[in-house]
Amino acid sequence: MQLYNKLSAKERAELIEKAGKDRMTISFYKYANIGNPEILRNHLFINWDKLEVLGRIYVSYEGINAQLSVPAENFNAFKTHLDTITFLENVRLNVAIEQDNMSFLKLKVKVRDKIVADGLNDDSFDVTEKGVHVGAEKFNELLDDQNTILVDMRNHYESEIGHFQGAITPDVDTFRESLPIIEEDLSDHKEDKNLVMYCTGGIRCEKASAYFKHKGFKKVYQLEGGIINYARQVEAQNLENKFIGKNFVFDHRRGERISEDIIANCHQCGNPCDTHVNCANEACHLLFIQCESCAEKMDECCSYECKEVHSLPLEKQKELRKGKEVSNKIFKKGRSEVLKYKK
Repeated sequence: MQLYNKLSAKERAELIEKAGKDRMTISFYKYANIGNPEILRNHLFINWDKLEVLGRIYVSYEGINAQLSVPAENFNAFKTHLDTITFLENVRLNVAIEQDNMSFLKLKVKVRDKIVADGLNDDSFDVTEKGVHVGAEKFNELLDDQNTILVDMRNHYESEIGHFQGAITPDVDTFRESLPIIEEDLSDHKEDKNLVMYCTGGIRCEKASAYFKHKGFKKVYQLEGGIINYARQVEAQNLENKFIGKNFVFDHRRGERISEDIIANCHQCGNPCDTHVNCANEACHLLFIQCESCAEKMDECCSYECKEVHSLPLEKQKELRKGKEVSNKIFKKGRSEVLKYKK
């Protein structure tokens, strides 16, 4: 039985283009006690592969975290299948603001120790004692309250291109780094301030809110459904949009525009820009912000050194990469001395 992808990303992209059918980009998560993640992983792959679902899904003993795309014509069948899984029945689905048929090109369902790498010992506190979930209208009211401290639970490269007005945006590379920093910086306000948090779709705040309540914060709130759900509610309810810029997303799109503001800059020339790219040199693959002009000048690379490597024949590039660590262990996203205008 096939439990892996047989098509390359290129082959899948060609099939999607040839089919000419609209696809929906969706994300969801759910914390739940799962006895055997491997069995669930195989069950999901078998059933979703039949529905032409593509995406990145993590399953663990603590639940599921999924970002995926599905043909629009198969959405109802996909939702029906979700509802057959007890803990996923009527789970909230965050549908992307901006759709892209190529957002995902492979189906990857992986078993992980955790659905979000938080570095926490879950046995040390009650993860079900979460903060208060609030929708867009209540969230806006909280932001207008002078007793509110708003915290962005995402990483530096996410908040750099878009965030809520007045938010604290920790300069961190990972979610796990932000937790102790926020606790220490806000330790004087555990009793008197509203601690309001947000992230992309809500999953990081789900764990963070329980952690901060465990650490003694009394008034903890989290944005229900994250930025994605907020943007939809703002439009549907004709509310004031307090988010400026783009919402970073972890798929081929890399971002979806929430407001017309461009609050970031090209990391190579400094001009206004909020388009994330990966360095075209596969041995680097650094995530950074690059404008169209610099992309043309630098052959979509982050440095002249990478540009030189990228210009070599493909076989020569592969030869140079042999025996080296994977790029994610070499570079931190958006951080490199070659990026002159990285804030």
